[in-house]
Amino acid sequence: MPGFTHLHTVSGFSLRYGASHPERLAERASERGMDALALTDRDTLAGAVRFAKACAKAGVRPLFGVDLAVAAPERPRDDASVRRDRRRTPVRGGVFLDESAPRVTFLARDGARGWADLCRIVTAAHAGEEGAGVPTLPWAANHGDGLTVLLGPASDVGRALTAGRPDRAAKLLVPWREVYGDALRLEAVWHGRAGTGPGSLRLAARTVGFAAEQRVRPVLSNAVRYADPGQGPVADVLDAARRLVPVDPSKELDSGEAWLKGADAMVVAAERIVEAAGFRRAAAHRLLEQTRAAAAECLVDPEDDLGMGAVHFPEPHLVGAGRRTAQRALASRAAAGMVLKGYAGRRAYWERMHHELDVIAHHGFASYFLTVAQVVDDVRDMGIRVAARGSGAGSLVNHLLGIAHADPVEHGLLMERFLSRERVVLPDIDVDVESARRLEVYRAIIGRFGAERVATVAMPETYRVRHAIRDVGAALSMDPAEIDRMAKSFPHIRARDARAALAELPELRALAGETRRGGERYGRLWELVEALDALPRGIAMHPCGVLLSDASLLSRTPVVPTSGEGFPMAQFDKDDVEDLGLLKLDVLGVRMQSAMAHAVAEVERATGERIDLDALAPTDPATYRLVRSTETLGCFQIESPGQRDLVGRLQPATFHDLVVDISLFRPGPVAADMVRPFIEARHGRAPVRYPHPDLAEPLRNTYGVVVFHEQIIDIVAIMTGCGRGEADRVRRGLSDPESQGRIKVWFAQHAAARGYETETIQRTWEIVEAFGSYGFCKAHAVAFAVPTYQSAWLKAHHPAAFYAGLLTHDPGMYPKRLLLADARRRGVPILPLDVNRSGVGHRIELVSESMPESTMPESTMPESTMPESAAPRSSMPESSAAESPREGTARSGSPGSPSGAAGSGGRWGLRLALCDVHGISEAEAARVVDGQPYVSLLDFWERARPSRPLAGRLAQVGALDAFGANRRDLQLHLTELQRGARGAGGGQLPLAGGRKTAPAGLPDLSCAERLSAELGVLSMDVSRHLMDDHRAFLDELGVIPARRLREAGHGETVLVAGAKAATQTPPIRSGKRVVFSTLDDGTGLVDLAFFDDSHDACAHTVFHSWLLLVRGVVQRRGPRSLSVVGAAVWNLADLLEVRRDEGLEGVAARLADPGGAPGAGADGDGPARSRLAGPDGPPAPAGSAAQDAGDRRRIHMPTGYEMHPWADLRPAGEGPAVGRKLWHQSPGSAG
Repeated sequence: MPGFTHLHTVSGFSLRYGASHPERLAERASERGMDALALTDRDTLAGAVRFAKACAKAGVRPLFGVDLAVAAPERPRDDASVRRDRRRTPVRGGVFLDESAPRVTFLARDGARGWADLCRIVTAAHAGEEGAGVPTLPWAANHGDGLTVLLGPASDVGRALTAGRPDRAAKLLVPWREVYGDALRLEAVWHGRAGTGPGSLRLAARTVGFAAEQRVRPVLSNAVRYADPGQGPVADVLDAARRLVPVDPSKELDSGEAWLKGADAMVVAAERIVEAAGFRRAAAHRLLEQTRAAAAECLVDPEDDLGMGAVHFPEPHLVGAGRRTAQRALASRAAAGMVLKGYAGRRAYWERMHHELDVIAHHGFASYFLTVAQVVDDVRDMGIRVAARGSGAGSLVNHLLGIAHADPVEHGLLMERFLSRERVVLPDIDVDVESARRLEVYRAIIGRFGAERVATVAMPETYRVRHAIRDVGAALSMDPAEIDRMAKSFPHIRARDARAALAELPELRALAGETRRGGERYGRLWELVEALDALPRGIAMHPCGVLLSDASLLSRTPVVPTSGEGFPMAQFDKDDVEDLGLLKLDVLGVRMQSAMAHAVAEVERATGERIDLDALAPTDPATYRLVRSTETLGCFQIESPGQRDLVGRLQPATFHDLVVDISLFRPGPVAADMVRPFIEARHGRAPVRYPHPDLAEPLRNTYGVVVFHEQIIDIVAIMTGCGRGEADRVRRGLSDPESQGRIKVWFAQHAAARGYETETIQRTWEIVEAFGSYGFCKAHAVAFAVPTYQSAWLKAHHPAAFYAGLLTHDPGMYPKRLLLADARRRGVPILPLDVNRSGVGHRIELVSESMPESTMPESTMPESTMPESAAPRSSMPESSAAESPREGTARSGSPGSPSGAAGSGGRWGLRLALCDVHGISEAEAARVVDGQPYVSLLDFWERARPSRPLAGRLAQVGALDAFGANRRDLQLHLTELQRGARGAGGGQLPLAGGRKTAPAGLPDLSCAERLSAELGVLSMDVSRHLMDDHRAFLDELGVIPARRLREAGHGETVLVAGAKAATQTPPIRSGKRVVFSTLDDGTGLVDLAFFDDSHDACAHTVFHSWLLLVRGVVQRRGPRSLSVVGAAVWNLADLLEVRRDEGLEGVAARLADPGGAPGAGADGDGPARSRLAGPDGPPAPAGSAAQDAGDRRRIHMPTGYEMHPWADLRPAGEGPAVGRKLWHQSPGSAG
């Protein structure tokens, strides 16, 4: 018989209800002989696009629908019914989730009209939703000529039948019949349950009998929740997570029957149901035929009716086209840009402009360019920093429209990398704006184009291992503290990898042993955790995606309000909207843009100087001296340990060098071993070689080394004779392993036909293959290099303002306390919090007459300004001159002098901000600033109206010091003020009327207590560095401070210590897992690398401790390239306790037995010594046996690049709370 069609099937996009992915459902439907399948998720169409694509791949016809809660027909309501409907608070835990509303399944039929009706009713159901409520379709919106309706066990009619009230069911059926008529169906479901409830045989039989009585056609459904049998326990966990209650075996659990059954099983179900209803066997055939007929009516073609493959731009009149065509308007604006930018006399520019306009016209994309230009113009008119990124920076038209900053002709960027005649996909232009004002940009876009054309993009939040452990653990009634400990022990990996991580990761060995001893209980936990892998657990607004369309948007996507701002949000994610032909503009909120805007505003506020960062000359010597010094903490894209190492070796001296640096720090150049040859050739230590003389032109600026995608395009075009558009198509095809062999043959044949030798063709192909699909786009690098240079310029010339911006907007990969330490090291005075002087954000203040550099303490002097006698010496075998750029690196001036350029008569200090106070609200901070200045503590209390906890925290960190008395006395006075405010007889201490608060005689906070208060309230050590308290102990151990580490020679064994600032496990060329960490000891940073042979002994301590003592071997690859390869590590806090309890002898014993750490020989010889600590180091030797399983599971990339399965993920350990971040764990830098 023909395959059965399931009309009611949910996927994981039915949040915490469906237990299978849409792709798995389509795959199983094909395997079980079904020719069609419906996806009817609860409250959403979010899975529809990927379901349609999966069905096309599996050869299954997709049907689209939705399962919605539906309000009853409106009727007058008395006060008693209003009281009954009022939300109640759950008594015994859980969440108030009112699931009592009847649920109905709607299926789209009649093509595009049915899809539009689905979008409309889903939008209407969410229109009144706020927070935890269930989206409910108002009865007034419950209609649609393109819909088929299934009334099942969860509908009002089905519930009446469950209660044995067919009379009431008949009355409830009337309004449904009036609205939907012949499109109405009654849904019979049998899940093998006993009794008369949903899923029971008796209810299914009643439904079929009732349908015959009412002359409504019945259909058979299995109300599918998961693809395969045996997934009932997963559904139970999801139910428990949705309701926030444990699984209760004494209550009704999932039957285990709600899986995607094949035709044979559904035939049996139909026969049992009609038999129970008292009908003859032929009725089963009619039931199946009516189900098949209902499925046949639901004809919606994904391409024609959903719009997949088509593009919908805003109407031309909205983007300045007027009565002219969009293409003519675009050409006019581009020509005007030629004149405004001074290119009118350059023939090459005119030719390129006309070529690009022809390509744009060929695709009909003029409205797209005009739309993006309009958005950028509006943003710029709002005074918000805006810049384009991505391959769109390679288009001259984008540059002429003001979208892209850099001149693509000057920088050798190619339009074909962005758009060509051969590239039929919609081009992608990303726009960076200030993160602090991103929502303003959203509001402006909605205001410009209208809510009927604009929506943000959704972003599914899926189960990863930590969330899965928490939800499964809670469902299994595990102890909350145990759940929390287990979840935090794991790195941020996929849930499906939980048991593999336990078996392979050294830092999880203790937990693995514990779970093995726990037996079956933990076995069930991990099984359920892995079953939740990648299922959606929530939907959030994408941080940058904005949809722009014509007025048909709401007919092609359901739109729901976001929480908070209430922006309209499409239910589809970034990939789905592109398949639907919706124009997605990525408006990225970049914190560095906000930080730079804040810095520029501070300079203007304090000095009156107006800085135009976009007009800076890209040749400032002080900026490049700063970059070459590797003192680039906080600078965009060049602050990570790997990038600081690379700029130290590369020694950039021009803007082009910054572009190259950004491009080299990518997997492609690393995999193709391009970093080392480039640096060797750049510094004259290796000759410049080209694969063939014909390739000299595209490779000349990179010393014969391929760095950019654009160079691959030129190489392919030159050697094969094809156009650049075709060459880019070839480059993109390299990412597909199945296409590589075909492309290789094509390349070899065409190159040979043009006379190239076989050896040249083979050598060039190896370069193209290794780099082509994993390199970096030069246009993207140029766009990134602009804020890189601007941020470095600010740090070199206006350091105090630069740090003020960084600390206010927190843009980088390091915690604020590290940025503050960097400011202190570079001589910027740190001014404490003060309610009379601090702003909401960080400010700069003129604090003293300028101090000559000769009188500055060495510990606060920038290293680049130290006298030559004090500069660190290098023990590298090669000369430092060879490592420097060819024009040399003069040390004139101070790239980071404390006075900077903000003022000639004083030093600019950094005043800390109220926004960093833990627990302060925006309103409280604004109220404090609005009331400044305050003449007394009483004045502050009465006018700023702080809460007592907030006032206490302000007193703890010295923000109230100006009012006299010490900090303990101030706390006592605040208590008195609070008692007085409560009418409790306060005022025992004399403070009213006086400007200074009278001392109460209490002892002031000690230095240690002040430091503790600063870390607790501000998450920063302000008065001094937190490592200062341990200097004597570290000196006893012979620990080398970071400032003196550069004096250490290559291969020397050293002890270093500090507070952990960052931890990463990025992919490296060898495919091994390497843990990189950065320590801050108050004198500088120490970059560490722990290779796999040290992980058994070191990994747990590195991930789960904050203060570390590390023994390792110094690695140097240049005068400014230095790291320590860790061989042993200890928790410094533990050692301090040993020192206190057992003395130095106890510490020495502990250091002598570091838990069997390998490679810890006193002479520094060992496996670690021969390794390089950077991303382009040679393959490391095999590690311990614990890593063998991970080595076997390495991910093999198409280019031969290997990645360890546990690389490139957020490490284990407790994640820092927002606003109280003392260290950072990240796969890379922000921005």
